[in-house]
Amino acid sequence: MKQLLDFFPLLLFFILYKFYLDLPDELILSINAWAPMMELTPGEPGDAIYLATLAAIVVTLLQVCAAAIIVRKVEKMPLITLALLIIFGGATLALKDPLFIQWKPTAINWMFALVFLGSQMIGDKPLIQRMMGHAIEIEEARAWQQLNLAWVGFFVVAGIANLLVAPAIDPLGFEFSEDTWVDFKLFGLMGMTLVFVIAQAFYLAKYMPNTDEEEAG
Repeated sequence: MKQLLDFFPLLLFFILYKFYLDLPDELILSINAWAPMMELTPGEPGDAIYLATLAAIVVTLLQVCAAAIIVRKVEKMPLITLALLIIFGGATLALKDPLFIQWKPTAINWMFALVFLGSQMIGDKPLIQRMMGHAIEIEEARAWQQLNLAWVGFFVVAGIANLLVAPAIDPLGFEFSEDTWVDFKLFGLMGMTLVFVIAQAFYLAKYMPNTDEEEAG
């Protein structure tokens, strides 16, 4: 359930971007009245990313506030995500420039890479062990350290992949469209994460105790 809630802002961003032209003009104008800085134009496809960005910021903020009120605990990762979303999304809305929101996935992935790498050097356990250690029993500290570094590498690669697809950045001149970047933001990065998580499961399986052998013994 938590994973679905974390996924919701990204899904909402995708839906509003893709279906912006289908939204009633009255709804667009009411959003302008509620948020004067938006100045959205009904039927203007270039404004889709601004509405999607605003929605992602609002929903993520509501999720963090709800967690603070209901659970009375907000994890660090959602706070980092919210902070970067406000910074990069807010800059996109204020300056009417998609460049900043296209940098956001890279900034988040690289920030996570730094957090995971920092946990390798500070504290008695790497971050991935603190997150998964309660559910998976692995005695070899080296296995957790290697897995933590693997996540560091994954976040770095994911951040680079976003740069290559984002049309406002595009350091190698691939000339992808903004529409393609939105697709990649949802399906590409999610697919990369899914493949990595599956690979992680195979890696962890090598260190899991063999229950059949223990029962036989």
